[in-house]
Amino acid sequence: MEGKQGESSLDLSHLTEEEQTSILQVVQRDLELRRRDEGRVSRTLEQSETNSTLLRFLSGAWFSEECSKRHRNWTSGCDLVHATIRHRKTKSRGQFSVHVVQLSAINRTVFCLSVITLSGSMMSLFSSGDFGVVEVRGRIQYSLAYNSQREELQVKVYRCEDIAAARKNRSDPYVKTYLLPDKSNHSKKKTSVKKKTLNPVYDQTLRYKVRIGELRSRTLNLSVWHAEPLGRNVFLGEVEVTLALWDWTCTQPLWQDLQPRVYLSPDSISSRGNIMFSIKYIPEGYEGGGLPLTGEVHIWLREAQGLLSNKGGAVDSFVRSYILPDASRQSGQKTRVVKHSISPTYNHTMVYDGFHTSDLREACAELTVWQREGLKTHVLGGIRLSCGTGQSYGEVVSWMDSTEEEVTVWMSMIENPNHWIDATLPIRTNLTQRSE
Repeated sequence: MEGKQGESSLDLSHLTEEEQTSILQVVQRDLELRRRDEGRVSRTLEQSETNSTLLRFLSGAWFSEECSKRHRNWTSGCDLVHATIRHRKTKSRGQFSVHVVQLSAINRTVFCLSVITLSGSMMSLFSSGDFGVVEVRGRIQYSLAYNSQREELQVKVYRCEDIAAARKNRSDPYVKTYLLPDKSNHSKKKTSVKKKTLNPVYDQTLRYKVRIGELRSRTLNLSVWHAEPLGRNVFLGEVEVTLALWDWTCTQPLWQDLQPRVYLSPDSISSRGNIMFSIKYIPEGYEGGGLPLTGEVHIWLREAQGLLSNKGGAVDSFVRSYILPDASRQSGQKTRVVKHSISPTYNHTMVYDGFHTSDLREACAELTVWQREGLKTHVLGGIRLSCGTGQSYGEVVSWMDSTEEEVTVWMSMIENPNHWIDATLPIRTNLTQRSE
């Protein structure tokens, strides 16, 4: 980098003082490390090489001498940043109410300051934070329709109005959609980018292949972004549509105000989807009557819908079951692993025998949904079907914590022997811990 002494050739006005100082610290550190390496190499060569001409060539001294001849007014990157910061401090403040910081701008600045590849310190400096934050405003117009013949959700994006300006009085906006909880590339759809406008018109239809029954567990996310060709795109607002509550007879365009993004902790999520199953109790009888010698509980696990992991997107999952208080390995049963799906079909039946009708009021069917990642597994959540009394055979137990919905399903099974009870229940995350 060249520049006249005492004159800054960099424009860092788009960065805050803290960001400029951080860049300066990084460049100073890289310059110091480079000088240390050069000194170490030179000392090693001086000890092993006696030929002064060859030493001058190997150490790179000849290159430094030539540079000093050609670039007498050369200023280091550190000096330029430092001079820029001093120059900025003399200017009046209060001109900017919002700083729009782009990762690309910082990267370009750092690249100009040093010929060294990005080091670990630089990567850590620029790998986190909210870049391009603007105040959300405006609204979006869209409509939803479901084509039963094609099994296709059709999201028509019409236009946006009065959205925020990501750059000087303008934005280059586009609309992106996800069918949550799937945040994979398969779920991501985009409109075209409209240049230099705060009132873009799209009239585009984004399509999702999805079963109508699965829509009950899905949420449609529509977000508006400013497209930044050489950097990180800027978030301009979003809306979310809970499809379980959507009136599918309504196909007219709908206006909705854009909302700021809300970041939720994984611990704050109360449900990670729904589980669909049927359960039946067959009382004890005798072989001639076609009934088992002891009572049996049959659990037919059909599918899960809208599984939500911490990272979002499709998961490899399976379901594990126990009939408590028997939590032994022999009691545990599980389905096969269904790979890469947020709405997996298990179609698996668990059978437990040895019951009397009176036992059912003391027992609990625990079904937990697990995610497999490589060799590791962790639980997403589950359900517990019981009378919810908090006691089992006279002892207080933590796992008799069924919700009202879960109690209703279990009692329906007891009161309707030999009949399948169909149910869809939320996969809750607040199952009380039990001792193994």
